[in-house]
Amino acid sequence: MLRNGLEPWHLLIVAIVVIVLFGSKKLPDTARALGKSMRILKSEAKAMKETDAQAPHTDPQMAHGAPAPHTDAQVARTEPHA
Repeated sequence: MLRNGLEPWHLLIVAIVVIVLFGSKKLPDTARALGKSMRILKSEAKAMKETDAQAPHTDPQMAHGAPAPHTDAQVARTEPHA
């Protein structure tokens, strides 16, 4: 069943359900709002890619959120005093 993916009749059923849920009067407004949202999403994704491309590349471990290595001073401050 899932091997074939979406068949044309699946899309027809989805279209009918959308028309029934939203009604034919609200459908153009809903389509406009969806298109506007998609344009905003595309522009934000493009801006993020451009920002990433312009950012200086540092240590790969630091870029993925790995903790910074501890210096001796940091270790001494965090160890309990005996």
